[in-house]
Amino acid sequence: MSKTIIISNRLPVQLQIDKGNITAIPSVGGLATGMKSVHTGGDSLWIGWSGLTDEEIPEELSPDIDKALAKHGSSKVNLTAEEVDGFYYGFSNRTIWPLFHYFLQYSEFELDSWNVYRSVNQKFADAILEEADDNDTIWVHDYQLMLVPQMVREKRPNISIGFFLHIPFPSYEIFRILPWRKEILMGLLGSDLIGFHTYDYERHFLSSVRRLLGLEVSFNEINLEDRIIKVDSFPMGIDYKKFNEAAKEHDQKGPEQRSELQRRLDMHKESAPDAKFLLSIDRLDYSKGIAKRLYAFEYFLNKYPQYKEKVRLIILAVPSRSNVPQYQLLKKEIDELVGRINGEFSTVSWTPIWYFYRSMPFENLIDLYTSSDIAWLTPIRDGMNLVAKEYIATRTDQTGVLILSEMAGSANEMNESLLINPNNFEQTADALYEAINMPLEEQQARNSILQKRLERYNVEKWANDFMTSLQLQKQKDHSYKSRRLSSDLIQKVTESYENSSKRLLFIDYDGTLAGFHGDPQKANPDEEMYALLDRLAAQENTDMYLISGRDKETFTKWFLPKKYNMIVEHGVWISENGEEFRMLENVKKDWMEKIHPVLDSFVDRTPGSFIEEKNYSLAWHYRKTDPDFGKKRATELNTVLTSLIANDDLSVLNGNKVIEIKSSNVNKGRAAMRVFSEKEYDFVFAIGDDWTDEFMFQELPETSITVKVGRQKTQARYYVDSIKNVRNLLDRFTR
Repeated sequence: MSKTIIISNRLPVQLQIDKGNITAIPSVGGLATGMKSVHTGGDSLWIGWSGLTDEEIPEELSPDIDKALAKHGSSKVNLTAEEVDGFYYGFSNRTIWPLFHYFLQYSEFELDSWNVYRSVNQKFADAILEEADDNDTIWVHDYQLMLVPQMVREKRPNISIGFFLHIPFPSYEIFRILPWRKEILMGLLGSDLIGFHTYDYERHFLSSVRRLLGLEVSFNEINLEDRIIKVDSFPMGIDYKKFNEAAKEHDQKGPEQRSELQRRLDMHKESAPDAKFLLSIDRLDYSKGIAKRLYAFEYFLNKYPQYKEKVRLIILAVPSRSNVPQYQLLKKEIDELVGRINGEFSTVSWTPIWYFYRSMPFENLIDLYTSSDIAWLTPIRDGMNLVAKEYIATRTDQTGVLILSEMAGSANEMNESLLINPNNFEQTADALYEAINMPLEEQQARNSILQKRLERYNVEKWANDFMTSLQLQKQKDHSYKSRRLSSDLIQKVTESYENSSKRLLFIDYDGTLAGFHGDPQKANPDEEMYALLDRLAAQENTDMYLISGRDKETFTKWFLPKKYNMIVEHGVWISENGEEFRMLENVKKDWMEKIHPVLDSFVDRTPGSFIEEKNYSLAWHYRKTDPDFGKKRATELNTVLTSLIANDDLSVLNGNKVIEIKSSNVNKGRAAMRVFSEKEYDFVFAIGDDWTDEFMFQELPETSITVKVGRQKTQARYYVDSIKNVRNLLDRFTR
């Protein structure tokens, strides 16, 4: 029976050792809660570090710990204190964390930390491999384990692997700074599905893959060897029901049932009914922008002095990585800022900031959420920020205002909040003013929309959507998967060729027999190619056709004297046995006058692009343009052409750095099948590199040997890597 294996740095349980007794307590939190629907019963295993180093675990208790974890469907990875220091506190949190959050000044690039990170990732991968079978599903979580997917893939090439990054992925210009950037990318590309919180992170990752690794990226899919890797965004939700119901229960409690914190909050509310509570909850991390928030609060009090004694900022800063120097300095800065602002603005009856540096139990979080009129969450950079969603979920009467940083991942889903740039104090102060004065009707209108969205796309839906997409990707891969033509397979194909009595060969030209050239007219055949084609054409019982999108004039000049069979312009013209070209399809060309000016305008606006005019088609080439700019213009041109030709029986073909417009009833597959139907063939072979060749691969009989040039998604049965391999393969047919 197949199972799901979840891997994260920490296990979803906390271990406690007391007088030789082991207790495993389930964790509460976003990931542990979200994975409940995935991590169920005996068909799931969660692998991670227990939180205790090898030095902290008495040797005699290790078996007991394994048993305690097994009861929760978990298995531990053993780490030494030195490994935790180099892997977690070192590379993960002194290199990746600051770099991915755009804090370059805090990023350290230590070779020793990288080596420990790599070795610990191997430990996690080995732990997976001990438990995994080929039909299992692996889900790896977060930045601490970015090398694990490829490490597992090397040993289990057919296993299904998903990866989700819970922090931002930076832009290419930032990511390229990392010395081990290619290793990180290749580690992640061991996955079948890579998930991010937002489309921006997804876009940054794809850009880095294309620019640093030179891999083909098609929309959100990456072609790597014989695999297709999907990259997608899955914005993580919360356990909406848990927070909403807790808030409802909180509202029903009488004064005597309320917590000490809630009673204090109530007392201050009663003493100043018009005063507003502003709530700020974050881990103490430089990415959260707590110091900037304090400066912005000071700016607000100076700009709008009428709100002195009318607002109170409640800051809950949860301790985090307190042994890292930057975090120690940050705490010192915040302590001093709070002290200075309170000293400057406090009155006998009013302290502007309440500052808590601690963790709080769930009950007290609900107290703060339900009592605060405004949630002020403005990280400088944040992967998601679930606190914003939790606050909205607890607003049972739909009042309250959320001020949210546009740099938080959750901002993409929460446009009804007041979105601000945390670096803009003027905008922040005005947003606070707007929030304080926002009418109840407007608050409820905004929060009603937010609550419906958060309830619908909760954390369980997030997890299930990711797993569903991973399973679909696995099935999709199988339907498109082609096999590399290895030496053994080439031998079998050659034997089949030799043993056949009547053969039919379709061979594409550009990108298959010859490399691409900036000017298509200069990609002339070389002597080696002529010699190879001569040998193929001379084979007994063999019909060889060059099949291309090229114009007939060019192929007439190059190949007609050789008397090769040719199909050109995607199937408009055919020449056999050295005869002049004749039309294979009746096509019109009156549409070209309408389309040509459109292409002209794109040439004018896209330096390096040009138009190739054929008898019955037009091609816009953009191989010489900047890759990003050319791709952008190609997308734009596709949109324009699609609207123009909607009723004209025309098709737009997207080739290799070229867009071609032609009649819809013409394609290589249709032409190839016409030739195939004229005789009885027991060996059919087709090879090509482009999207236009897919028509051949689809239309020809399933028994045909179809070969794609390049590692791309294809309907072909096989693929080869290069033009050199194409020629070597064809040469085998002539021996």
